[in-house]
Amino acid sequence: MKKNFWYRNSLSIVFISLFLLSFVAQIFCGWKELLPEYHDQGFSLSLTDYLVSGHFASATFENFQSEFLQMALYVILTIFLRQIGSAESKKLDGKEEVDREPVDRPEAPGAVKKGGWRLSVYKNSLSIAFIILFFVSWGMHLFGSYKGKMEENILQGKPVISMGQYIGEPTFWFETFQNWQSEFLSVASIVILTIFLRQKGSPESKPVDSPHRETGK
Repeated sequence: MKKNFWYRNSLSIVFISLFLLSFVAQIFCGWKELLPEYHDQGFSLSLTDYLVSGHFASATFENFQSEFLQMALYVILTIFLRQIGSAESKKLDGKEEVDREPVDRPEAPGAVKKGGWRLSVYKNSLSIAFIILFFVSWGMHLFGSYKGKMEENILQGKPVISMGQYIGEPTFWFETFQNWQSEFLSVASIVILTIFLRQKGSPESKPVDSPHRETGK
C-alpha cells in the first residue's frame, strides 16, 4: 500500500521541525543573554539587530561547522576503517553493496546515466557536500566570532584588532575545539556502543540476537 507524504518523509520532517524550534529558542535566548551587556553600556539591541550581530553568527555556525566536520569525516573514514562488532562499520572482509561500481539502469540518477565527469563527481558527492558545508560554516564561525569580539571591545572601550591578529588568539580556537571534541566523542560512542548494545527496530543497531563480534548490520 502506498504511504502518504508525511509517513514517507516523517524522519526528515521531525528533525527539521526540531531544528527550527531549537533555532528559534536559541535566537530568543541569545538575544536575552546579550541585552544586559548592551543596556549596561547605554545601548539598545533589538531582535533584528541581534540577528546581524557577531554573537548570533558565532553561536550558530560554531555548532554547524562541527556537525558538518563530523559527518564529512564519518562518511569518508568509514570507507577505509573498520571496527569489529560495530553496527556502524563495514564488514571486515569482502566487498559490500556500497563498494560496487554504479550500473546504468532505468531508475538510476541522471549522473549515472550520463557518466564521465558527472559520474565521477556524483560518486563522491556526499563527502564533497559535507566538506563544502564545513568550510563555509567554519568561515562564518570565524567571521561571527571576530565580529562579536570586536562588538564587545567597542562596548567596553577596548581597541579593535585585525582579523589576522584575532585568529592568532585562543578565543576562536577554544570555541572551535570545544565543539570538535564533543562531535568526535559522539561518533566514537555510537561506533563502540553498537558493538554491545541493541535497539530493536532501529537501523542504527544490529539485530538484538546478533553476536557482539558480528560486524555491520
